[in-house]
Amino acid sequence: MSLLASGLIALVALLQASFFVLEMFLWTHPLGRRVFRQTAEQAAASRVLAANLGLYNGFLAAGLVIGLARGDAGREITLFCLACVLVAGLFGAATASRRILFVQALPAALALATVLAT
Repeated sequence: MSLLASGLIALVALLQASFFVLEMFLWTHPLGRRVFRQTAEQAAASRVLAANLGLYNGFLAAGLVIGLARGDAGREITLFCLACVLVAGLFGAATASRRILFVQALPAALALATVLAT
């Protein structure tokens, strides 16, 4: 994989890992509530659901790191995880918040296109 593709994959993995931390551990804290624009009551009521979402983001981050660490041998893993992040981002943008399109889907699409181009 090219240096650009590896950098974009690392960026997407870092974003997914930060979503994991925010959703699993910081959902009800001021930072998590601010990022996801939740009141304390909303965050408390959706805490378990957010932790579930965070776990999936953690799995995607792990898959991207594994694919990246394997280099060309991890290409299929990387492509699968990037496609999953892209689909999740598009669905989130369509159903939850347009911001997700730029924060999650766009970086994944750029990484996916770069990997496919190399």
